[in-house]
Amino acid sequence: MPTLSLPLSNLVRNKDSLKTLITHFKYLHTKSATCLVDNRSWMFGSRERKNGQVSQREIPVGQVTAANMCTNSSSDDKISWLWSVYNETKKQTQDLIPVISNNFVNPDTIFANNETSLQDIEIYGFDYDYTLAFYSSHLHTLIFNIARDILIQEHRYPEGLRKYEYIPNFVIRGLHYDVQKALLMKIDAFHYIQLGTVYRGLNPVPDKEVSAMYEGSHVPLEIMSDFYGKSSHGQTMKQFMDIFSLPEMTLLSCVNDYFMKHNIDYEPVHLYKDVKEAIGDVHVRGIMYRAVEADIEKYICYGEQTHAVLRKLSRNGKKMFLITNSPFDFVDRGMNYIVGKDWRDLFDVVIVQADKPGFFNDRRKPFRRVTDKGVLLWDRIHHLEKGQIYKQGNLYEFLRLTGWRGSKVLYFGDHIYSDLADLTLKHGWRTGAIIPELRKEIKIMNAEEYVHTMTWLQALTGLLEQMQVHRDSESQTVIQQWIDEREDMRLRTKDIFNAQFGSLFRTYHNPTYFSRRLSRFADIYMASLSCLLNYDLQHTFYPRRTPLQHESPIWPEQTSAGAMNIPFQSHRINTGSE
Repeated sequence: MPTLSLPLSNLVRNKDSLKTLITHFKYLHTKSATCLVDNRSWMFGSRERKNGQVSQREIPVGQVTAANMCTNSSSDDKISWLWSVYNETKKQTQDLIPVISNNFVNPDTIFANNETSLQDIEIYGFDYDYTLAFYSSHLHTLIFNIARDILIQEHRYPEGLRKYEYIPNFVIRGLHYDVQKALLMKIDAFHYIQLGTVYRGLNPVPDKEVSAMYEGSHVPLEIMSDFYGKSSHGQTMKQFMDIFSLPEMTLLSCVNDYFMKHNIDYEPVHLYKDVKEAIGDVHVRGIMYRAVEADIEKYICYGEQTHAVLRKLSRNGKKMFLITNSPFDFVDRGMNYIVGKDWRDLFDVVIVQADKPGFFNDRRKPFRRVTDKGVLLWDRIHHLEKGQIYKQGNLYEFLRLTGWRGSKVLYFGDHIYSDLADLTLKHGWRTGAIIPELRKEIKIMNAEEYVHTMTWLQALTGLLEQMQVHRDSESQTVIQQWIDEREDMRLRTKDIFNAQFGSLFRTYHNPTYFSRRLSRFADIYMASLSCLLNYDLQHTFYPRRTPLQHESPIWPEQTSAGAMNIPFQSHRINTGSE
């Protein structure tokens, strides 16, 4: 998956930037205390002890080198040399920051995991919720409050739960929930728990306790969630991939918190199932749908750009279809608000209450036509006609009736499992993931604080990798200080995104489990459909060729056009050979 940090090739737009970058890497990888740059030597600072403290002092170039440090130097000289290297690395890193800061990521970019050409796409498909329609934060509060009240009134949960309100930004998408231990956590692409992101109720669980419960921080495959992120009979973990799951995670945390604070003995599996059922009732009973329809301006963000995307595709002769789990009345009311009363004229096929992901796998359910008044008709479906509304059905029948197969189809959805996984793995459709969180995360990554912290964090990590060979106790004392500084920066970068769980895409340096699934099941991903307005329909999206671990760290890879906020012509690397 393309990293969200700036690729190194973006720093080498001209001769000076290239020279600066090469100098930086020469320094980081040298085993000498001095290095030759522009035909001159860098002068390193040194430190001397005064009253037990280490202070800065200048030393002649060449007086102290890595070689003689390893053989016949005193402890003080060794410590001085290590801090000299540290200080020079930090200085050179700071010199790079202005170059990096000028190359921020455009949040309206479409990012590619797999090369995708819009020129090949003839048919565009869409989910409805959080793809065509975007909701305000009021909707999460509504879902939380209704589900909380269902727990109290119908499942006989304590009345004291009414004191709990929805907590915006407490959780993020993609978290795992250990059903039996009642723990919410973030897991990386290698099934390792990110320590510091494990919560029982509303409180973090100490790292030592987590390590004791899991005999380390690795989660075995057999207790991970199933293919669709679900928990099998309450015996495994559940992964929350849907944006609608944010209030569910928050409610689970609040109920756990109440039971622990009041020393109530409870069965975590029952709690999980009750909360899941209560959240489901908000949707199944139509409570949420009726509330949104009654005050649509409060809950749905006006979709002028969604309207523009659909019109653009229609003008260019593209076929379009809608497959959603939501009922027709709800979709019709929302699309009337977002697009207009003629919205159905834009779509060649409209399917509601599809029951995804079952729609993509169950061959047994036939399509059923629905009238404008919601009446189900009994006649057999031989054609999927434009202007008609169909319910349920299955993808295999959809493919037979339309002939829309393979890579000429591009389907957009927000749920990586329910919307995209089966389509790309079994049917060869192109897939586009809508990730609204991208805009916030990219804004954070473009901020000066993040650029400064991340640049120095990566440089310090490289320094630790080089200097760990010094195993004497004095050197290890210095290196431990660097390790502590690195850990502090890692925690700060996590907190910048979300104080509890950090970034949706990263667990420190590793991709999250969410990122791993995103890179596998989505050919392209973006913050919203409106990003399509920035590209013509002949555009090809190229994934960045990010270096593998065994490849050169400086790789002149091709970046997504428009991804960086720089003039088009400056995408070429100026080598000075012209």
